[in-house]
Amino acid sequence: MPNSPVLSPAQIDAFIADGFVRLDDAFPATLAVECRAILWAATGCDPDNPATWTKPVIRLGEFSQPPFAAAANTPRLRAAFDQLVGTGRWLPRGSLGTFPVRFPSPDDPGDAGWHVDMSFGWRERPNDFMSWRVNVVSKDRALLMLFLFSDVGEDDAPTRIRIGSHLDIARQLAPAGAEGLTLRDLAADGFAGSAHCPETLATGPAGTVYLCHPFVVHAAQPHGGTRPRFMAQPSLLPAVPLALDRPDGAYSPVETAIRRSLRYPGA
Repeated sequence: MPNSPVLSPAQIDAFIADGFVRLDDAFPATLAVECRAILWAATGCDPDNPATWTKPVIRLGEFSQPPFAAAANTPRLRAAFDQLVGTGRWLPRGSLGTFPVRFPSPDDPGDAGWHVDMSFGWRERPNDFMSWRVNVVSKDRALLMLFLFSDVGEDDAPTRIRIGSHLDIARQLAPAGAEGLTLRDLAADGFAGSAHCPETLATGPAGTVYLCHPFVVHAAQPHGGTRPRFMAQPSLLPAVPLALDRPDGAYSPVETAIRRSLRYPGA
């Protein structure tokens, strides 16, 4: 049975046009507190001693402890997944992906370039991330998600998002078919094809989740605030492949955005 909708028709339309939707109160702030305690311990830094915050970013891996699993599987999130990807078309997460913990620092974090997250090819070449791939039907990725586990203001290194950039990327990927393109291919011009897009910032209180189209162009930035930023950036995995030609016409908003970009009839 589908979950009760949490996104309005206007929000669905905005997701298709803009490439993302902000879901407030996606998980309880109390869970964010529990998760931050675990993450602080993993960083090896002292939350009360900024002298121990010696790096601009510390990357932490998967976390599957109960608070993280609970944050990834709230009724609000599951309902939004149904609306954006389709009931029965996505796989529940038992953990959350990489945590790039960003600390206040004047130093260049070294990872603030514009990019699209790749979704396959990493098994073949795990040590060459520039060779990882994405294709026009977003193989192995239904959504990119930004989970805020701390309050994030404009000075706290919020992720930068190019509004509507997913449409440009879909058009760039289409000629490459199922094979898709590598990050090296897409980054050859520095993602100049989406430079015309206006930018927004993924800000909000802890418990906010940005649900993004997998083709959205986004970037990190240096932290100019006073408290570290804790965010997870997992993918939502598809249970069935995305499709651009469904006999029943039951297209998800993720698929509709791609179809509309490529001017499919009726999109």
